[in-house]
Amino acid sequence: MTPLRLILPRLLSERQGKWVLTLFPPLLFQRIRVLRIGAGFRTAEVRVARSLFTRNLHGTTFGGTIFSAADPLYAIMYWQVMAREGIQVHSWLKSAQIAYLKPATTALKLTFELSDDDVARAREGLEREGRHTCNHRVEAIDAQGRAVAAIETEVYLRRPRTDDSSASSSF
Repeated sequence: MTPLRLILPRLLSERQGKWVLTLFPPLLFQRIRVLRIGAGFRTAEVRVARSLFTRNLHGTTFGGTIFSAADPLYAIMYWQVMAREGIQVHSWLKSAQIAYLKPATTALKLTFELSDDDVARAREGLEREGRHTCNHRVEAIDAQGRAVAAIETEVYLRRPRTDDSSASSSF
């Protein structure tokens, strides 16, 4: 008999999600803080603080810190949006590209958003093929409102596999 927790997707409240991510060591130690997660995990705001630990040799924010701020959010947002619809998925960042536009000399803010169309396309792909890949762009904005980095993310979603024999197959 399958335990119930393996059948039902794990739901987090927006508040739980905010604190779990804020206290997640890879984000916490880089001074990356989730400021807000919107209703239903459709939006999120992240702040990258400047500190001794996030500065590079030139005194600007280290590029890896900016990239880390963008890494988990869209995958987690999709996971939670689908969970609210009763759809269990595995989600992760499949690939990403970052373009550094200007040196980051102030704290940064990143805003993430999933539209109704984004969610509908993901749901349709999961129903049709059992998997879906989606792309999103997010910008790191400085205190003057200028984009200092643009990050293109590719998120991969798939339904959980039902047997162990498929675990060794490629996606």
